[in-house]
Order: sequence, then C-alpha cells, then structure tokens
Amino acid sequence: MDKPEFSSLLHTDDLLDLIAHLGDEQQYRLQQVDLAYNLETEYHISALRGLIERSHYRLSAQSVGSVKQVGDGVAIISGLRGVMVDELVQFSDGTYGLALDLDHHHVGCVLLGSDKNIQAGDIVKGTGKVVDVPVGESLLGRVVNALGQPIDGLGPLEAETRRPVDYHASSFIQRLPVGEPLQTGIKTIDSVIPLGRGQRELIIGDRQIGKTAIAIDTVINQRDQSVYCIYVCIGQKMSTVAQIVETFREYGALDYTTVVVAGAEEPPSMLYLAPYAGCAMAEAFMYAGRHALIVYDDLTKHAIAYRQLSLLLQRPAGREAYPGDIFYLHSRLLERAARLSGAYGGGSMTALPIIETQAGNIAAYIPTNLISITDGQIYLTTQLFNQGIHPAIDVGLSVSRVGGAAQNLAMRAVSRHLALDIAQFLELQIFARFGTELDKITREQLARGARVRAILTQPQFEPLPVAHQVIAIYATGQGYLDDVPVGEVHHFETLLLKFVRQHCSGLLAEFSIGHWNPHLEADLRRALERFKEEVWRK
Repeated sequence: MDKPEFSSLLHTDDLLDLIAHLGDEQQYRLQQVDLAYNLETEYHISALRGLIERSHYRLSAQSVGSVKQVGDGVAIISGLRGVMVDELVQFSDGTYGLALDLDHHHVGCVLLGSDKNIQAGDIVKGTGKVVDVPVGESLLGRVVNALGQPIDGLGPLEAETRRPVDYHASSFIQRLPVGEPLQTGIKTIDSVIPLGRGQRELIIGDRQIGKTAIAIDTVINQRDQSVYCIYVCIGQKMSTVAQIVETFREYGALDYTTVVVAGAEEPPSMLYLAPYAGCAMAEAFMYAGRHALIVYDDLTKHAIAYRQLSLLLQRPAGREAYPGDIFYLHSRLLERAARLSGAYGGGSMTALPIIETQAGNIAAYIPTNLISITDGQIYLTTQLFNQGIHPAIDVGLSVSRVGGAAQNLAMRAVSRHLALDIAQFLELQIFARFGTELDKITREQLARGARVRAILTQPQFEPLPVAHQVIAIYATGQGYLDDVPVGEVHHFETLLLKFVRQHCSGLLAEFSIGHWNPHLEADLRRALERFKEEVWRK
C-alpha cells in the first residue's frame, strides 16, 4: 500500500483517510514510517495542525433537548440545560418555540407555528436569543404579525434595528409627570376625560358599542401631530382587521401607523406575543425622543390566550382559571408607557388598552386588574348606545386621573363645569320622569343639558380639532343654543364651525395653542352673536 503524503491541499476527507491509515497497524506501521513522514518531528506536527485548522471544523457547545410531548401548540421538552425564560428554541422542522415554563425535569415551550410536523423524540436546539422584532420608520404603513414579519404582501421590511419584545419599564427617575395633551378629536374625551402623552387610559365596555371606534378616531386625529401610532389587533377576525387597515388608508392614517396582527385563527402563543411586539415598536420611537400612541385591541383575548397557554403548561389555576401571574402579565406591559424627561430624549408612549366586559360587569377579574394599573378609564354603556348617543361614554363612571394637567388651557376654561352640568342634567332627567311639575329654572337646566348631550354626540371618523371643540362647547355652555331645537344642534354646529373658519381664523389659531383670556373670550362672544344674526336667524 502506498504511503499517504502530507499536502497543503488536503481536505477533511483526506485527513480522515490519513488517520485511518495511521490507525491500521497491520497495513501501515508507525515503525516503518520514514523520517520525512514521522509525526514526532516538529515540522510535520505543525503541518498536521495547519491541516486541521484549514478544515473549518470547530468544536461548539450547544444546548440540545428532545421532545417528550407535543399538542395544542405546546411542547414538553427534556434536556435544554441552561435555557433562559422567553428564549427562542428551534425544532428539527425549523419551527420556533418560546420557552415559558422552566422545571427541574423539563421545559414547557409554546410553539410559534404549527405542530403538525413535530413528534415526540425530535431534537430541539436552544438559540441563546430572545424574541425580537424590527423597529423604526420602515414599519410605518405596514401590516405585520407578532414576530414582525410583513403579512400585507408589500415585500420584505428594510428595518436595520431590532428590539426585544419584552423589556423592562423605564425608572421613575427617567420619567416626567404627564402634562402634554394628546388630542383624540372626540369632544367628550378631550373636554371631560382629557388624555396626556405618556398616559395609560383604559377603554372598557361591552362588545359592539364603539370601543374600537374611539381608538380608530384617536389614531386618525394624530395626523400632523407628530405622533406615530401602533395598532395591535389581538384575536380579531381577519375581515375586521382588513376593515381597520382600509379605514386608516382611506383617512390617510396609515402613513404614520403600523398594524400588528395576531388573528383569531393563529396559535395562542402569537396572541400572547402580539402586544409586547407592538410595545417594542412604539418604545423605539419613545427612546428616540419622539411621541408614540399604541392601541391594544383587546387585552381580554390576550388574557384568555395566556390562560390557555398556562393551563396547557399545567400551571396552577387561580380565580376564573387564570394563572397567578395574570396581573403581572398586563402590568409589565402597560408600565412601559411613559413620558421621558429631557435628559432621556423627552419622548413619550401613550397606551390605550381596550377591555371587553360581560353585561357591563366592570368588577370582573381582568377589568379590575386593568383599572388598577391604568391612569383612568373611558367607560361605554349599552344604554347610552341604544339611545343613539355616540360615542356612548358614561361621564359619571369614566375618569382620567391625570385630569386638567394634560389639557389644552382653552379647553380647560370652557369645560371646567361640563362634567357637573351633565351629572345634574341626568339627575334632573330621572326626577322629571315622575311627572312632577317643574319650575322655570329646572326646565331651563333640562333644556340646556339636552343640548350639551347633543353637542357631545359625534359621528365616527369625524374627529374635530381642539379649537373647533372649544367653540362648540363654549357656545352650548353659554346658552347660544338654548333657542335651537335639539334636532337642529348638529346643523347649527356645522354652520358655526364653517363660519368661524371663514371669518375667525385668528381665534382658531389662538385656541389651538391653548391661549385663553378675557379679550379672546370677548372676541368669541362677538363672533357667536354675529353668526346668529347673519347666518342662523336667516
């Protein structure tokens, strides 16, 4: 047999043949090797070392396990020593999973895809990475899933930056008190339940009474406000998602909005990840010194998906079968909304979580949890919705814990007593049902209260600038609509705002900034009187 020769051109297979030859003492004995091929010489040892280095094979340690059980979107895995919580693991068919439950003897993993091709005994590898998503302006105008992958058919994303979906909230040293208004364009909210940038305001109510409509109008109203919007659809039908996206496109809101979708047909793990993915996208704008608004629609389905995962992972069940950490699930999400100080960029992230109640029961487990976490709630009722009051916001049960600190000064001046006037009107309305003969003052209060309720009623997809709201609310509160039939209130408002845009653009500019003083009020009074003389009474 010919002797093997060393060569700088040897590949890995050649090396293996060489070792096989050296290992076969009967065919090739080391004692017969010529000095030129003697491995004990320093020259040939270095040649062999170089050969091994050129083979491009390296030893690497990797966390590996095997599937013990799989089903319903959950896999139980043995092995995977050293795996982290929320670490991505990869199955043999390429499907990724999320390690959620770490036990002494196994790892509970939720699948981020189908379990059709995964079987017991399959190899699972740890990746050493947590779930992250692309962030930045390249996502604006796009529809993505919970992993940040585009699903709108517009091609791949060109994002250069990625951010982990789960991130610690900013500390209180980094934050400022909420003091800058975020205008929703909805008169009832901006006047009575004002929102500020960095606030967390819960939208709560039964199904199909306008919760999503409020969120959509708020997003539409951010046009030209330098606010980037993230709309997270959790457990929604894809037909509903398509309607929301089309509405944003129709009103020009998609240019500054990203829609994150975890549809009703997707596994619960994607529903679980979706709000955190959207939060990471909004958070990137906040830490870049910009302003972001994120809508979670809705967190009821998010909690149900997490309960499903927890029960499949055999975690102990608590109240209403939810796991013990259900409060932490939402608190660690909503606490990330903040208004940062100037030293940290001065950005903000405002959160509008939506929650669905059953038969108006706001004392249920998930609603009470979220009420305690957020800075107030906008409560919608079926009774008001059925009366034709849209949005059907119950001013008595709704509250903003930030209050006037985050309100336009002009709006604060004209709406200071609005909530009290509405409450008194409702009380008098109940009293009047008994058929009691009412005095003149009470009748006037009832008449004005009816017009206040009418002026606060607003069609969907028609958010108003704050200056227009100031004029409409002031005119109603000061009695300029007392002689206007309730059915004509909206017509009066339309003509009034058209008149003001044509003849009082200076007032609109002042009110938009938030200026209010006796001189501006006098100018507004003269404009209202002129409108009634020249336009309305004709």
